Amino acid sequence: MDAKFSPETNPFHSLGSIDSVDLLDTTLRDGEQAPGISLSPEEKAEIARALDAASVPYIEAGSACTGEGERRTISRVTDLGLDATVTSFARGVRGDVDLALDCGVDGVNLVVPSSDRHIEGKIGTTREGVLERTLELVDYAKDHGLWVEVIGEDGSRADLEYLVELLGSALDAGADRVCYADTVGHAGPGEAFEAASKLTQLGPTSTHTHDDLGLGMANALASVAAGADLVHATVNGVGERAGNVALEEVAIALDHSYGVETVDTTRLYDLAGLVSRYTGVPLPPNKAVVGENAFAHESGIHTDGTLKDERMYESYSPEKVGRERRLVLGKHTGRAGARAALEEHDVEVSEDLLQEVVSRVKRLADRGKRVTDADLLAIAEDVRGDERDRRVELLDLTAASGGATPTASVRLRVDSAVFSTADGSSGRRPREYEERVASGLGSGPVDAAVSAVRQALGSAADAQLDSYHVDAITGGTDAVVTVEVTMSRGDRTVTVARSDADITRASVVAMVDALDRLLVGRTPTPPADD
Repeated sequence: MDAKFSPETNPFHSLGSIDSVDLLDTTLRDGEQAPGISLSPEEKAEIARALDAASVPYIEAGSACTGEGERRTISRVTDLGLDATVTSFARGVRGDVDLALDCGVDGVNLVVPSSDRHIEGKIGTTREGVLERTLELVDYAKDHGLWVEVIGEDGSRADLEYLVELLGSALDAGADRVCYADTVGHAGPGEAFEAASKLTQLGPTSTHTHDDLGLGMANALASVAAGADLVHATVNGVGERAGNVALEEVAIALDHSYGVETVDTTRLYDLAGLVSRYTGVPLPPNKAVVGENAFAHESGIHTDGTLKDERMYESYSPEKVGRERRLVLGKHTGRAGARAALEEHDVEVSEDLLQEVVSRVKRLADRGKRVTDADLLAIAEDVRGDERDRRVELLDLTAASGGATPTASVRLRVDSAVFSTADGSSGRRPREYEERVASGLGSGPVDAAVSAVRQALGSAADAQLDSYHVDAITGGTDAVVTVEVTMSRGDRTVTVARSDADITRASVVAMVDALDRLLVGRTPTPPADD
């Protein structure tokens, strides 16, 4: 066997013997340094709460040296009374440690240059100068009761002997741990394993990896195999340039592949959605663990296999990360998938009609259209010869956003038998329709219009908006947009897409149609003719 592939030189061969690994989340610091991301104090506080609820043990809340606004934000996090150890990034100057202390943090991530490029080119000092300053700062921070992690910045491009001397001296001076930092995503797994191996012989070692070469996860696991027991990560992998290693991916990789539990994985999907909303960075559909397609199946073969055995085409269950499996309709849909999707909406069709449903779904998808639940139900109604009996329909919409507060008004046609009482059950009675008019305020015209719909429908409109997605499908100032919404009520979920040149109208029509589909089955059966 080629020596480079032997178990003795494989940087991952010892992962099976790992007992425990902790995670340090740096979404609020390193993640926020990605271009275009700026989190408010309340957003940071809410993310910190979610991280703490997921049992993430270390949270880097920010960089106290950034400015007064950042210090107020860090203080907002430290005031939450979290179980996690809350830290602040600090450069190799005493003033940064003082500013962190003023924020009430539990510890500091003391970042000192370790490569000659940073020591000489950025700081303008010497190796000896960095070493002396680091020891002074460790002593100062420990004297003030702080947990201290010393990070050798640009460690993957540092002289390894000097990196070991610098971080080993920091541990001797009282640092709680040191960190191997692949600051620019330069290293390969072999290099990360070698560096981490030398550092873990000295004391507790962390690893901080970036994804510039697509090796963030590989380098993190190689570091763990070498003995590192703390991994720095960000939710969704947000961060500078190509980003950091993703917290949710590290957690699942360690859990699934090596049996190492780190956090409450059932909270990972909600955590990912929260960070995506606040950072404005959408999740790629094919992203591991939290992407839209991670547990979605369209292929007829895959769908049929999944319906027979849920693990047939999944390495771990969606429930493990707080998700649900989705059967997606499209050009690859087969009979089993279409039947299962219809059954989710309590719709039955004969075997002959099922084939026609599948054929129409495929034809629709072949035209480049995403086939939603509403499309499937409309196809089934047409194939069965059913006349759709709507419970609620949008008749008119007016929205204005030019003033201080966006406003909107709607006129709806509703089924009185569904909307006559708070719980939607009014006894057996003939179906009657009425018009309802309501207005609402919101943060924008879409929000105001949705508020008006809820006002008009009352408690019957208590469905939850699970996702809202907008795509421009034509260019220019007269672009047509498609709004796709997924809404749920109780144990039922439906997805509807609508297109219009007016994004507000497309949004409201989609939501009203989704509500209408969710209310199927709530209308009392009219009495038979005497």
